[in-house]
Amino acid sequence: MRDFYTNRTHLFFMLNEQSREKRNYFGTFISKDDNFLVDNKIDDRTGLEELSLTENGFPQWYVMRDLKRTNASLPAYKQLAALNMDLFTPMKERLIVRGGKKIREEVPFLQDLLFVYTTREKLDPVVSITPTLQYRFVKGKAYREAMTVKETEMIRFIHAIRSTVNPRYYKPEEITPAMQGRRVRVIGGPLDNYEGSLLSVRGSKSRRLLLEIPNLLLAGIEITDCDYILL
Repeated sequence: MRDFYTNRTHLFFMLNEQSREKRNYFGTFISKDDNFLVDNKIDDRTGLEELSLTENGFPQWYVMRDLKRTNASLPAYKQLAALNMDLFTPMKERLIVRGGKKIREEVPFLQDLLFVYTTREKLDPVVSITPTLQYRFVKGKAYREAMTVKETEMIRFIHAIRSTVNPRYYKPEEITPAMQGRRVRVIGGPLDNYEGSLLSVRGSKSRRLLLEIPNLLLAGIEITDCDYILL
């Protein structure tokens, strides 16, 4: 799985032990760019006290929120990467003017969405001292249950992202029935044995497979070098 995160394909995934020294060095992660009032009820706001303690013992893909402003100098994905936590956040390119020149830079597709692979034991202390970093919770539960994504599902999604140079991300509400074509299975190539709907976008000349992390994120992955597509 380590090889999935070694190139520049919108991935921020690093594999190392989280160190106490780095955690102390970065402190509360409150920078001058953050307009967030800190009080003594951080645990109440993040829901830490209500989360199940049974999750502490093993790593999972936790779904997190970053409540910082989009132009913050130290967004959550950079903070967690500095702490050697394994994470993935979908990225996009935007064109900005800096010093009178137009340049392209990569920014999160959704500022308040990132996926962190670690244990609650390691993640809770970071959340407790970072007011702008919060767990997402499963809706409809009687108590606050941290939202997670199955490891196999996350690995397959990241592998698909890595297989293309230009993934197209979508929010769930952006996908209309007209955009979802036939359900297919890809045989051969980087997406061998992947299943999903063909993405139908007006003006697009490439075939893309629509993959999703349910209720959170979808991505259109270009189908290349496959043997055939089963309808």
